[in-house]
Amino acid sequence: MVTIEWCCRHKDGIRLIEPNENLTNGYMQKAEDALGTMNRERNYNRMFAISACYYSMYYSLYAILMRIGIKCEIHACTIEFMKFALSGFYSEEEIKTIKKAFEARNTSQYYVDRIVADNDANFIIAQAPFFFSKSKEILSKLNEKNIKEIREKIKNLV
Repeated sequence: MVTIEWCCRHKDGIRLIEPNENLTNGYMQKAEDALGTMNRERNYNRMFAISACYYSMYYSLYAILMRIGIKCEIHACTIEFMKFALSGFYSEEEIKTIKKAFEARNTSQYYVDRIVADNDANFIIAQAPFFFSKSKEILSKLNEKNIKEIREKIKNLV
C-alpha cells in the first residue's frame, strides 16, 4: 500500500525542489491540451479519452506541486501528496475523482480483458474540466505562507 511516508522515502517519490513558475505554467498548458484531446476523442477512442481525462487532472495537480516545489515521479504518490498536503484546497470528492480517473486510465490502457464502466468513464470525463478549473483557482490562491507550511510538512517526513 502506498503511504505518504513510503512516498517520501522512495527514490522516485516525493522530493523537495525549488518552486518553478515556468514548469507550473507548462503543466497547466499540458492539462488544457489534454482536455482538448479528451473532448476530441470521447466519441471515437474511449481509451484515449479516458487517458487524456486523467492526464488533464494529473497535469493540473502537478502544476501545483511545481508551484510548491515538490517533485514526484510516482503517480500514486502524487495523489497521496494531494490527500496529505492539499486537503485544505481540494475536497474529498475531488480526491476521489482523480483516484477514479487514475484507476480508469490504468484499466483502459493496460488491460485488454477489463473495461471501464460507462458511468465511471462518463463521470470522470464530465468532472475533468471542473478539476482543471479548481486547480487554476488553487494556483491563484496559493501564497508563500501556504507553500512554506506544506514544504515544512514534507521536510519533516523526508
